[in-house]
Amino acid sequence: MILAAIITISLIALIAGLALGFASRSLPPAENDRVEQVNDLLPQTQCAQCGYPGCRPYARAVVESGEAINLCPPGGEATVEKLAALLGREVIPLAKAAPSRREVAIIDESLCIGCLHCRNACPVDAIFGAQTLMHTVIESECTGCELCVAPCPVDCISMQEVA
Repeated sequence: MILAAIITISLIALIAGLALGFASRSLPPAENDRVEQVNDLLPQTQCAQCGYPGCRPYARAVVESGEAINLCPPGGEATVEKLAALLGREVIPLAKAAPSRREVAIIDESLCIGCLHCRNACPVDAIFGAQTLMHTVIESECTGCELCVAPCPVDCISMQEVA
């Protein structure tokens, strides 16, 4: 008797699983899934150069509001092409040309008071330091977004070109 119940429940679970699997492949993706797909194609620098505070808000605007797909300078032409293919849109050139030179934030450590404002503003965790101690920028991680410059109360951060 118990074995029959176990087999019956297992068969119901198997049939339900197969039906759900088929439905997930057959039905069009939900808007949230599309936002996730667009977000996954973006470079995740959270630099705000597109006019949105980060990659996810830009992805949401592209999907829900029809925002242009060419507003991400860090992603470049390759990202525009991937977004166009995903969304069935035409490939268009970048609205703003990506900088031909690369800039990174540099902290004058002799002036740094360790306030953490720059570190908290950095979207990619490229600033290293602790409260009341000097901070430094991990150059290889810095995207050059300049979001750390404005919050600094002692103006010890500058942008410098790197090779």
